[in-house]
Amino acid sequence: MKKALLIIDLLQDFFKEGLLAEHQQKLVTSINELVDIAHKQNIPVIWVRQEYKIDLSDAPLYNRKNNKLITIENTAGCKLLPTLHYEKNDYEIVKKRYSAFFKTNLEKLLKQLKIDTLIITGVNTMTCVRTTAIDAYQRDYEVILALDAIDAYDIEQHKNSIKYLEYAVAQGMHNDEIKKL
Repeated sequence: MKKALLIIDLLQDFFKEGLLAEHQQKLVTSINELVDIAHKQNIPVIWVRQEYKIDLSDAPLYNRKNNKLITIENTAGCKLLPTLHYEKNDYEIVKKRYSAFFKTNLEKLLKQLKIDTLIITGVNTMTCVRTTAIDAYQRDYEVILALDAIDAYDIEQHKNSIKYLEYAVAQGMHNDEIKKL
């Protein structure tokens, strides 16, 4: 098993208010725990960031229709939370849609690194985490959903997405279990 740790959208804009803001400390602690393990074991760490142009010309239809200015390039909002254990040798992918695979070089990078298993963390469970997990599975990657290291602004959708992903796509594991892999 050749693993990579994928961290999705731990961006400043998503943690300004609401449930994610309330859960930020716990989520960052859980993710940093996995990042530290990955760094020690030379497991590739891949940070995924959503970023759009100010005119939203590269944003999804919903954002364009509703003038949803979030994670705009060259703003603090599209940057990773500063408390994350990002290192200069980590990888970074910028995405324009929910899936980290959609029109990015993620798949090429995973093939270069000979990865067959993705440990997925991040936000939001029902959108970017779910879509990326499904796309990984569709490409024949083993998918581990890091249950202590995913979250969403909608708890009901979060739980439903975990239930779905564990049923058909991914193996849900807590940090203590992931450490033993």
